[in-house]
Amino acid sequence: MAEAADFQGTGPSPARRLLRRAWAVLAAAPLMAGLVQLPAAPAAHALGQDALRAAASGSRTVAVSLDSLTPDAPSDGDTLTVSGTVTNNGKQTVTDAHVGLRVGQEVETRSTIDDIARRTDFDPGADGPEIDGKYAQKFSRLAPGVAQHFSISVPVGKLNLGPDGVYELSVSLSGQTSAEPWEQVLGIQHTFLPWQPDEADTKTRTTYLWPLVSTVHMTAETGPGTQQIPVFLNDDLAKDLAPGGRLERMLSLGKDLDVTWVIDPDLLASVDAMTRSYRIRTSGDTDPVAGTHQAVAKQWLAELQQAVTGKEVVALPFADPDLASLAHNGTSVTGSLSQLKDATDVASSTVETVLHVKPDTDFAWPVDGAVDPSIVRVATSAGADKVIARSDSLEEPDGLTYTPSAARPIGGGTTAVVADARLSTAFQGDMTRAGTSTLAVQRFLAQSLEINGQTGKQRSIVVAPQRMPSASQAQAMAQALTALQQSTWSQSQGLGATAKAKPDPSATTRVPSASDYPSSLRKRQLGRTAFAEIARTQDKVDNFKVVLTDESRVVTPFGRAMNREMSTSWRGRRSAASGFRDGVEAYLDDISEQVKLIDKSETKLSGRSATIPVTVQNNLVQGVDHLVLRLTSTNPTRLKIGGRAYSEQRVTVSGGHSQSVKFTTSANANGPVSVIAQLYTQDGRTYGAPVVFDVKVTEITATVMLVIGGGVLLLVLAGFRMYTQRKRAAAREEAETAEEADAAEDDPEDSGEAAEGADRPDDEPENPEGTSERPKQEPGARPRAKGPEQPSDPTPDTAAENADPSGTGEKVDR
Repeated sequence: MAEAADFQGTGPSPARRLLRRAWAVLAAAPLMAGLVQLPAAPAAHALGQDALRAAASGSRTVAVSLDSLTPDAPSDGDTLTVSGTVTNNGKQTVTDAHVGLRVGQEVETRSTIDDIARRTDFDPGADGPEIDGKYAQKFSRLAPGVAQHFSISVPVGKLNLGPDGVYELSVSLSGQTSAEPWEQVLGIQHTFLPWQPDEADTKTRTTYLWPLVSTVHMTAETGPGTQQIPVFLNDDLAKDLAPGGRLERMLSLGKDLDVTWVIDPDLLASVDAMTRSYRIRTSGDTDPVAGTHQAVAKQWLAELQQAVTGKEVVALPFADPDLASLAHNGTSVTGSLSQLKDATDVASSTVETVLHVKPDTDFAWPVDGAVDPSIVRVATSAGADKVIARSDSLEEPDGLTYTPSAARPIGGGTTAVVADARLSTAFQGDMTRAGTSTLAVQRFLAQSLEINGQTGKQRSIVVAPQRMPSASQAQAMAQALTALQQSTWSQSQGLGATAKAKPDPSATTRVPSASDYPSSLRKRQLGRTAFAEIARTQDKVDNFKVVLTDESRVVTPFGRAMNREMSTSWRGRRSAASGFRDGVEAYLDDISEQVKLIDKSETKLSGRSATIPVTVQNNLVQGVDHLVLRLTSTNPTRLKIGGRAYSEQRVTVSGGHSQSVKFTTSANANGPVSVIAQLYTQDGRTYGAPVVFDVKVTEITATVMLVIGGGVLLLVLAGFRMYTQRKRAAAREEAETAEEADAAEDDPEDSGEAAEGADRPDDEPENPEGTSERPKQEPGARPRAKGPEQPSDPTPDTAAENADPSGTGEKVDR
């Protein structure tokens, strides 16, 4: 934003100017009295100027690190403690050294704060004299390359601070070397001291966004079986969630602060997946290994659920899509905006399911708050009506002498919530060194207090830090925010309330043109090729899902994977982003190929017609349906399928099974014919690779057919003759048995002879007249029983009823 701090000819409010002038007169009075008592001595004056130049010349010989300053914003009666280290970077030993504190003049503009923060040398006129010498730490000698610790405590009353405002505070080391044996400032570090001991009449309402965003961790891949165990790219998420990790620090620090949580639902989905069985992809072609950090994930989620209870939660679209990349390179690719809509629709349900709170999904957050008309259109196309921008993108007019409120209408029912660029970027860079983080905290507080002193208007300010602060950056942010929320000039406010605040009529509402988009950000965008690959993957998913009996097993994991392909976290990592997209598409191809046609070898067709089987194999867990198998003859003149050039049949195959589909063919001529088997979806789109095989047609001649027919006829006649002969023999046996039974009934006394006659062997000759003669028996002989007589047969208990022989030629009725 452009404030009085940023433009020449502008300054603080009139009331503050009057206070500052009065204080300057009072502070200068003792100095003026001392000057009156000094004689006018040009030589001495010249000597003094030379000494000042000498004092400033060596101000970088010793490095001064300000590692701690407490309290961050002191009040009346406090004791200020400053500690750190001094390191001699020169080649000569420094002797008679001491560390002292210097309080400069009150800082009047935000730009001056920036200038002081960049300055590394000693300016006698701006940095002010050392305070009371007893509040200093002495060193007899500082050897080259050796660091020495210091700590100085001084009552705030000894600092001679004036009216409320921001003051420059410098820590300097003075000493001498053998080459320059006089006292001079050899090193200095500048910082700021916010001074607002009493409650401000009007407090700035400050909204601080606390982002929980991460890189992409989950793949589209799932383990075999019905459980669909997720597979992670690596185990980095577990490190971030573990004690001391980046996300663990963001959660532990944020839960004690009054902030607006800005959360990527993909992070929640990934951590939630880690609470159950999950697998981790390994290098090479080896199978993923089982993950073991369920306990860490469960603890982090449980703590987050407690932390956000009763707090404002803003949900970004799933996987935090890169809105600027989409606006500049993706809108020309069909379906790209639909991906953003899907990511937005699933955001709320994901947060509610995992955290049990209802988030606000009305905010869009482009990278670094940089906007142009196309970004705004894309951001609002999925339903958001508020865009989080930044003041270095929506710059204020030159005539505005203060920082306006964040919210302002930009047309079309859209509100831009403009975050303050200086406050939002205060903790970027390396914050692992205590000296760096301390300076960042003091500078942040100074900028905030300077904003509050610009005007008596009630204003709402937004701080939108980097998306993924490191653990050290988060620590510095929390320290500054804790001090700010305990200060006398600021009060916390949620993002929703800030967006609804009354806009400042003087604030800009003009969205910068596309040519104003920073080139440094444009170079890191996803290219059009990336969105074309995403569209191709979506087309494959659409073709695959229609044949599945449970499409959610594919649509959900691949839908979320495509959301991740658009993530803002891929910026600056083109190779990794491309590898992820390729992996998603390759895995989709792999599982879709589990439904396929089995290859066939050459098939021989002997005759005018035959049946050709084609097998469809389904290696998926679920069944497939809505598939059509088409068999096509490349030479219908020679070979027809179902009476024409091709034939189709619907296919349904259960999970883990195969199905053979049979096609009727008819041949008109001899020779080979190529046949193509191809699966189609019901809407006519090809599915999978075709199977091509040859059918060799061999025509049968009429002579051969006659021979075959005659042979068949002979076989039939021979069979019929054998059948009739057997039938006649069976009839004779039945007739003979019946006659013997009738004879036994007519002549009971001759029953034994009848029985004997009945046992005549089959080969005994018959009487030519159709009767048989019974052979004569010797006198006294017993009649024979039925069946052959065996040695073991017992002697009959009774004799024959009539032992007399029958007359010669006696006939037996049958």
